[in-house]
Amino acid sequence: MRPRLSFVIIALTALVLAGGVTGCATLPSADPDIARALAGADAAGRMDLLKRQGRMIAGTPFVGGNSVTLLRSGTATYAAMDAAIDGARSRIDMESYEFDGVEGSRFAERLVAKRAAGVEVNLIYDAWGSQDTPASVIDRLRQGGVNLLVFNPVDPAALLTLDINHRDHRKLLIVDNAVAIVGGVNISEVYDRRHHQGPGAENRDPEQRPWRDTDVRIAGPVVADFERLYAETWEQQRHEQGEDAIPALGPPPSTPPVRPGDIAVQALSGAPTQGEPLIYRSLMVAVALARTSIHLTTGYFVPTPELARALRQAARRGVDVTVLVPGPSDSPLSVMAGRAYYEDLLEDGVHIHEYADAILHAKTAVIDGDWSTVGSSNLDWRSVALNNEINAVVLGRGFGQEMEAMFQNDLTHAKAITLEMWAHRGLDERLGEWAARLVEDLL
Repeated sequence: MRPRLSFVIIALTALVLAGGVTGCATLPSADPDIARALAGADAAGRMDLLKRQGRMIAGTPFVGGNSVTLLRSGTATYAAMDAAIDGARSRIDMESYEFDGVEGSRFAERLVAKRAAGVEVNLIYDAWGSQDTPASVIDRLRQGGVNLLVFNPVDPAALLTLDINHRDHRKLLIVDNAVAIVGGVNISEVYDRRHHQGPGAENRDPEQRPWRDTDVRIAGPVVADFERLYAETWEQQRHEQGEDAIPALGPPPSTPPVRPGDIAVQALSGAPTQGEPLIYRSLMVAVALARTSIHLTTGYFVPTPELARALRQAARRGVDVTVLVPGPSDSPLSVMAGRAYYEDLLEDGVHIHEYADAILHAKTAVIDGDWSTVGSSNLDWRSVALNNEINAVVLGRGFGQEMEAMFQNDLTHAKAITLEMWAHRGLDERLGEWAARLVEDLL
């Protein structure tokens, strides 16, 4: 979910007072990663190279022995989360950018019930993303014994700095250190707006449309890496906010050495404040090494110049580069800023499709049919330079085929943007794109 327009105005005012809008977000270059990858690239060893590069970038390996289930909607994700919570025996760790008053209340009751049954329950929620959460929901969780951590509490003094832009955009559930569910799905009622169906749906207020999203359920040894990333966020915030205010996490539950599948997965954290946008760097390498196809789905498309250039270069060398982006959106400014890149991308052969019948919020990629990622990270400046994000990178053609099928199905609900069509857009659209580009690193 994007910041409201009022926030953009506040942020711009603060930046002007601070001396201007230049230098708002520093983008680390992925060029060294790409150069290293290309130096050792060959068709036969591409997958091994991706594994080595992934480990060099993130410092953690791909872990084998996992099962991965693709969850193609918010409804499917909630069903998987409910089942995981109901089956919890010792600990539940949950993290969400948004925790609203509708689905948030429902999950609160489930979490409190498990706490009453003796299960440890920990919840991280973002202060900005959950600013509209009713106090009654938070009180219910706290009184029910759930350990709560508010990520980066809003401080009025922070309005004069960029600190308010540091947000926890992750969506993660870990149960008993054995099952992890990760992706783009917030704890929000937006996934159950079914009344959009029928004639005239395309003309309805975007705020009343359901959201299209994707998660994965992972079981196996790699869950321990997601658990570690969760604990790092918890401890970092304890250190910043004061250890007396937030309880310490105990060690994660011990799990038997079970290998429920044969899929290799890497848990990737994006923590730009530490200068480590690992998700972005890993994607850039995968794009650079692509041989046949790059299929990207994103809820917010405001590419960095480096990413836009990499996509154009891939298309020019004959790779099928197709990007699925929102049509209707909860952030019209983001849509306009992204559209400012269309012309150059289309001229070089990149295919662009705008999702039409719901608000697209999924963040996925499948490259060459065997490198896939699902998570919270968008193709925008905010995910690269400002937010805490988390993704799962999944290797293998079996899961890649599921991702491809989902992508192709989504394209049937989207409108293709052609270069000829785009050349005839109106002056008002062009002016909107130009204006949005000026604040693209804040959107």
